[in-house]
Amino acid sequence: MRSSWQWDQQGADWPLRAHSRFVLRGHLRWHLQHLKPDADASQARPASRIVLLHGTFSSTHSFRKLAPQLAKHHEVLMPDLPGHGWTSGARAADMAMQRMALALIDLLDASGFYPAVFIGHSAGAALGIRAAMAAPTLMQRMLSLNGALLPLPGLLGQVFAPAAQVLDRVPGLAQFTAWRSRHSDWVDRLLAGTGSKLSAEDVSWYRRLASDPEHVKAVVEMMARWDLSGFASLLPSFHAPIDLVGASRDTTVPAAEIKRAALLLPQARCHVLRDLGHLAHEEAPQQVAEWILNALEQPWTSQNV
Repeated sequence: MRSSWQWDQQGADWPLRAHSRFVLRGHLRWHLQHLKPDADASQARPASRIVLLHGTFSSTHSFRKLAPQLAKHHEVLMPDLPGHGWTSGARAADMAMQRMALALIDLLDASGFYPAVFIGHSAGAALGIRAAMAAPTLMQRMLSLNGALLPLPGLLGQVFAPAAQVLDRVPGLAQFTAWRSRHSDWVDRLLAGTGSKLSAEDVSWYRRLASDPEHVKAVVEMMARWDLSGFASLLPSFHAPIDLVGASRDTTVPAAEIKRAALLLPQARCHVLRDLGHLAHEEAPQQVAEWILNALEQPWTSQNV
């Protein structure tokens, strides 16, 4: 249980709450949301299992409009990542990519939810790939939505992790940041900088997350321990087919970076969504869902689409 949030209070109106459950694995208390197709729904092909993995600073709420679209045809499981949203008990060391991947593997193995299609957004895409590298039998297929797979280019990339490590050691930073989220518009400005045009409701969920010091603390710890340089060096050894989806207005992970990542992956194909930003799946959930469902219906071939 989070010390600053209560599920029956701050989570009383949480998106897709009826599909939520909590699973204890070791010291982590995972929050999961599990959606299934209607029993009488006609299926052209057997339903797949889909694992949706959100990115840094987010939670399952990010998929609240996409997941029900996918669940019309497939079984969907989405966890809050360690320290994020309603998943509690994470320690600082748990926020490193390898540790988080191992925790995800343990969760899926214990849940029997495999093999599955991994669909990761932003940092969630990197996490999905890392988990599949460690436990290939858990993954059926990989789709990356605006995936943050490479270190930031130039000087910014060189100073980002060290700066996050310094911030991680600042006493009271998480509490101050959470307080600021209730008294300023920094969350609104941060989201506007992604290139996405979000509704007031979309923004309100991120603002609520940012008001929780434990969530903020986990985000900073994750940024301080997320080694994308080391991860990028592993991409040439990932031989599974992967779809990399970018967005033309994405200013967080520009489409050019998606294409650059594709060059490192032996079996990758790219697709760029027009006039959408980093949170394309929140801006245009129907469009993104249709693309995903169509991709899953088609045999995977190596040419770009």
